Amino acid sequence: MLEGPRIRDRRFDLVALGEAMLEFNQTRASQPNYLQGFGGDTSNAVIAAARAGARTAYLSRVGSDWFGEQLLALWAREGVDASAVAIDSTHPTGIYFVNHGPASHQFSYLRAGSAASAMTPQWLPRQVIQQARILHVSGISLAISASAQATVLAAMQEARRCNTLVAFDSNLRLKLWSVETARPVIEQALAWCDIFLPSVDDMQALLGQAEPEAVVDWSHQQGVKIVVLKLGAQGCLVSDGKRRVRVLGRSVPLVDATGAGDCFCGNFLARVAAGVDVFEAARFANVAASLAVQGFGAVGPLPRAEVVWAALGTDESTQLIKRN
Repeated sequence: MLEGPRIRDRRFDLVALGEAMLEFNQTRASQPNYLQGFGGDTSNAVIAAARAGARTAYLSRVGSDWFGEQLLALWAREGVDASAVAIDSTHPTGIYFVNHGPASHQFSYLRAGSAASAMTPQWLPRQVIQQARILHVSGISLAISASAQATVLAAMQEARRCNTLVAFDSNLRLKLWSVETARPVIEQALAWCDIFLPSVDDMQALLGQAEPEAVVDWSHQQGVKIVVLKLGAQGCLVSDGKRRVRVLGRSVPLVDATGAGDCFCGNFLARVAAGVDVFEAARFANVAASLAVQGFGAVGPLPRAEVVWAALGTDESTQLIKRN
């Protein structure tokens, strides 16, 4: 277990910080038909955790507009505490579009100057972080503005100060910043990180390295205790610094992979907060993500715990990878 006795009685299992947006997801590749939903990596993750049974809260800023109202209503429906989300009358809520091509899905964003990008360390609701067992942040929030970057780093430092575990998803988006700009900032964030949840694609872009064992080695060298390397359809590789376990991917019909990594993160962190070891937590999260890719949108297909448990009962996807 990662936690100590000082954080067992916190109000929230998981608090996430970042930007949430309205989503318009193309449902037919050859026609401009869009399903309106919701997105934003850390918002997706915290909703996934709530559906998995965790006590959750979200920290962000939304515009004083219809989009912001819809996000607040979403969190209320999902049981995510959004009482510390600020309503910004001068900046809008961001939106994005998902288009599906022959090879993969593509994102187009309308988020420049958004309410979330205007967050600052002075705004940061530190008292909510102090009430959390785990804080979850991502590389996207580090990239959307200089003030958001400063806010994420301040949140990570506050979490460390009050013995809240810090989880960090690399979520490298090269439309937001370059590798040269991103790498030193991500390395700085890793200094405050307990649980690192990168994807192999991110690490290929960031390090020029896609060999899973080498990526895990590098991550531990940055001081991270727990590394969960997401391998997409191939599952994940989990390491606590002493033991490594490979959780193999599941063969499922792929409809839309939007938010699959966020689903994994939210379910993994919900299980860790519940006291499950990181290897079993990854097995649960792997199944949850495989269920999420079978529907359109980032939030709609996120499975509830009972559905994951039912699928997990037939899953035989864990094998131990021994160190040389």
